[in-house]
Amino acid sequence: MSYRTRFGKDTSACDSGNTAEGSGSSIGPNEVSNDFDHEIAQLTKHRSRPHQLLSQDMPGKSRLLVSTMKMLVGRESNHSGRGRFSSADGCHVLSRYLPINGPWGVDQSTSPAYVSQFSNDGLFFVAGFQGGHIRMYNVDKVWKVQKDILTKSLRWTITDTSLSPDQRYLVYASMTPIVNIVNVGSSMTGSVANVTEIHEGLDFSVDGDEDEFGIFSVRFSTDGRELVAASSDASIYVYDLQANKVNLRIPAHASDVNTVCFADETGHLIYSGSDDNLCKVWDRRCLITKGQAAGVLMGHLEGVTFLDSRGDGRYLISNGKDQTTKLWDIRKMSSRVMYSPGLRDHDWDYRWMEYPAHAKTLKHPNDQSLATYRGHGVLRTLIRCYFSPAYSTGQKYIYTGSSDHCVYIYDLVTGAQVARLNHHEGPVRDCSWHPLYPMLVSSSWDGTIARWEFPGDDQVPTLVRPRARRRRGYYDY
Repeated sequence: MSYRTRFGKDTSACDSGNTAEGSGSSIGPNEVSNDFDHEIAQLTKHRSRPHQLLSQDMPGKSRLLVSTMKMLVGRESNHSGRGRFSSADGCHVLSRYLPINGPWGVDQSTSPAYVSQFSNDGLFFVAGFQGGHIRMYNVDKVWKVQKDILTKSLRWTITDTSLSPDQRYLVYASMTPIVNIVNVGSSMTGSVANVTEIHEGLDFSVDGDEDEFGIFSVRFSTDGRELVAASSDASIYVYDLQANKVNLRIPAHASDVNTVCFADETGHLIYSGSDDNLCKVWDRRCLITKGQAAGVLMGHLEGVTFLDSRGDGRYLISNGKDQTTKLWDIRKMSSRVMYSPGLRDHDWDYRWMEYPAHAKTLKHPNDQSLATYRGHGVLRTLIRCYFSPAYSTGQKYIYTGSSDHCVYIYDLVTGAQVARLNHHEGPVRDCSWHPLYPMLVSSSWDGTIARWEFPGDDQVPTLVRPRARRRRGYYDY
């Protein structure tokens, strides 16, 4: 069986117009706006397109199809005048090698896997399970367990984890106002909360606020001094780790805030997504005087489950319960929410119902997104999506988990589905692409953590077979 058949690869190019169809889409073509080609598309091509002289095997000859061999010949002949590959040259080579081979088993639990992420340098990998278990693996040491954490103060599940930039501390959140922090840099492998090690509780509730709430998403700032959190009380919280207190609470949305992150390394801008179907941009420098969002991004017909920043303070992607991933440019945001008519049956619940067939063709009348990607499923839980790594791919792709038990990879510019990784027997809530190597790890409700790599290793994949699972309840996040 070919890789094209096995992994659902679609190599079809986009039409001459502004749409591109992924093979996994059953509801029509993916959509790209009219001005998409001369914005992020050009930036992406610039990051992943090789020097024009490296596409020739000899100076003065006509330009040929760029291959890795021709690029190596051009580099050795110093056609570009640099004597080495630029970062764009490297991305052009590495971005061809998609992590579609496997899977190999990383770990297996009797409890559903909810979160999993590589550290910024790819040295460590963190996985969190519903039963209160978090494991941190040393990737370079053949996935040896570096830290084995048994949590405390857990309500229903671990909703999120975040590793500090210096990789010394890890925080984990649950459906409570308390975020716990663990010293993962200590020499002890086992970490049982307040038995073998102290898991300090950071209280995100504000004085005088007696309402209980849960935290769906938590992230460290780039400098490691702050945490930003998204909560079930429709608010965003910023926690100052040095002062050991909440220094900012933003009544941000009209419903649960499912996801939040810093836009870039400055920490001034914050992105948030909510069950009110909106993505919002917050500028902390203006909050004191304005007290409101810097802008609103409309386009999703259902709640936003997750968002990821491109890291440049301009572009982001979001997953929505309308079964789409959307790409946004914050320069297109509005200052207010425009009227949006009722678009579906309000009795619909994504946690246990299929998406209504009639809603699959609906479009938001004021859609501000640059592109829409379809094919995956965003049901049962808060499915996560990401830009592919800048170092190895130039952020040429976006990838997402899916409720149909797969991982989907889309070409950011054309919208084409380039890979579909099919192995799990439960929803893939989270997945993570190694920042340097062609390696991707998926985590599923079947309790399996699976590793995918670029074809070429002669080693036979160590397949992991999920254990039989009970039917999930209606209150999953």
